[in-house]
Amino acid sequence: MTETSEKMYCIGCGAELQTEDKTKPGYVQNSTLKKYQEDDSRELFCKRCFRLRNYNEITDVDISDDDFLKLLDSIAQKDGLIVNVIDIFDYEGSVIPGLQRFVGDKDILVVGNKVDLLPKSVNQNRLLNWLQQKSKENGIKSVNQVMVSAEKGTNIDKLMRLIEKYRNGKDVYVVGTTNTGKSTLINKIISQNSDVKDLITTSRFPGTTLDRIDIPLDDGKSLIDTPGIIHKYQLAHFLNDEDLKTVTPKKPLRPATFQLRDGQTIFVAGLARFDFLDEKTNVVFYVNQNLLLHRTKTINAEEFYQKHLGEMLTPPSDVEEFPTLKKEEFIAHDRSDIVIYGLGWVTIPAGSKVRVYVPDGVSVSIRDAII
Repeated sequence: MTETSEKMYCIGCGAELQTEDKTKPGYVQNSTLKKYQEDDSRELFCKRCFRLRNYNEITDVDISDDDFLKLLDSIAQKDGLIVNVIDIFDYEGSVIPGLQRFVGDKDILVVGNKVDLLPKSVNQNRLLNWLQQKSKENGIKSVNQVMVSAEKGTNIDKLMRLIEKYRNGKDVYVVGTTNTGKSTLINKIISQNSDVKDLITTSRFPGTTLDRIDIPLDDGKSLIDTPGIIHKYQLAHFLNDEDLKTVTPKKPLRPATFQLRDGQTIFVAGLARFDFLDEKTNVVFYVNQNLLLHRTKTINAEEFYQKHLGEMLTPPSDVEEFPTLKKEEFIAHDRSDIVIYGLGWVTIPAGSKVRVYVPDGVSVSIRDAII
């Protein structure tokens, strides 16, 4: 709520203005609101629209699952190409299962973002095939897939060529979950196209609403940015901003290999615990190298966690709000990755048994090893 009984609305997107949550629609800083209340001749934009108008910068706005499904339903009524942005570092946490069902019989181009975070040894063709296979498993019949890095600008030209190839003169809808780098990707597209950049700077965004930002294309059609859906089973939703920076990699993942004996445990900071139940095994962790990987005896693991959580085992730094750990067991029939959504994964050999503890509410799953 704003600090006034009178409801106020952003003149850019129409969202009701509020000063409490910067990830929600209509956020405006208290100081900006006060300036407007002192001088109502000013145009009052939410922070998102202000940055869009003045810096050509799109910032993501989070919406609930229900609102997102309504948005997808409205897209289903229209003609266009769907560009589905996936975080390749956190595929399981960022895929939208059944996306095809919601958007109707439209072509979907799958974009694997953050390819710069994977080790340089990764075989790109194998990764593209893996992405296509995972899309099929999640009910997404992609017309093509491409790996990009929005941060580094890798393959953005290739992405634009594919968009042009598959849109057939139609609008383009960019969809994805929060934390996929979708907004960074669109900002990169804007910055590489001077015509769009100039138009965005001067445009008053006629028809811009909360659920979309229209970026004009050459033929009068638009590239439409939609809000990010929140997947509540990602680790990000249990961390404060500072901890999230520590968890989110900025450089290529550096594999950390351990030779383990039965009865050994590895903690990933205070965020996860892996008990290895085999006599001997080699495992490889793929998580941000800023995170402590600590080996200890399983028999002492519970006591160790309680004693050091929030200190040696940090993040989390906010222990009071952090969920207790729940356990799951996995057996790898083939060489496999145990994936914690939003944190990374550990690769284990065929036949291994692992007990995994993750924060209650965060998802963990097993897949064929991607590296």
